[in-house]
Amino acid sequence: MSTLTSAAQKTAPHAHHAIQLTVGLDGDFTFEGDDRVVRGPAVAIAPDTRHTFELRGTAAHVFFEPDGRLGRAAQAALFAQGNVVTVRDSLVGELRSSLAKARLSDAALVELGRAFVTRLSGQATPAPTDFRVQKMISWAESRLSESIELKEVAGTVGLSPGRARHVFVEQTGLPFRVFLLWRRLNRAVQLYAARKPLTEAAYAAGFSDAAHLSRTFRRMFGVPAADLWLR
Repeated sequence: MSTLTSAAQKTAPHAHHAIQLTVGLDGDFTFEGDDRVVRGPAVAIAPDTRHTFELRGTAAHVFFEPDGRLGRAAQAALFAQGNVVTVRDSLVGELRSSLAKARLSDAALVELGRAFVTRLSGQATPAPTDFRVQKMISWAESRLSESIELKEVAGTVGLSPGRARHVFVEQTGLPFRVFLLWRRLNRAVQLYAARKPLTEAAYAAGFSDAAHLSRTFRRMFGVPAADLWLR
């Protein structure tokens, strides 16, 4: 889980492969997406949903991995009525009060996020993830700093590249190459948040250089990385 707090701004249109929960800490904010406008105090965005964000005040953005049992359960519980939705205060009240405190440790943030998703998972039954896709993801994540081709990943689960491509899109909603780029970005952000130099984080996550990482970050989050404070 990555948590980001932002200064006043309006982002460019963007999309990312994560469940996004934005919680207002003071002031207000607006999302535009799914041909609708949704305002706080707490809003969830479904994975791969193109949207813009305008903030007046301070808010916390919490990003959750959408794949796996808990991620799928969270999606089923949150997005039955659309891809950009308000979230009940009964679900986010504890999370908001904790995020409003002084800087939290990474472990504390992870526990907050896990508690929130666990509460959601009790309200919906997720569809199971194909074990072959789970294995493909695990194999790729262990080699993010290397060059990865779909045919290599497909071979680990005994599928042809064409069949692996179909199964992967069916399960995740993304082509494998786009999904891989998202995982690499997530890894780079984790390393950068751990105070690694941007260039080192880029190489370790499989980007060609820091500029490549920066362009990808802006495309997926709508703002330069320098505009965000990673907690």
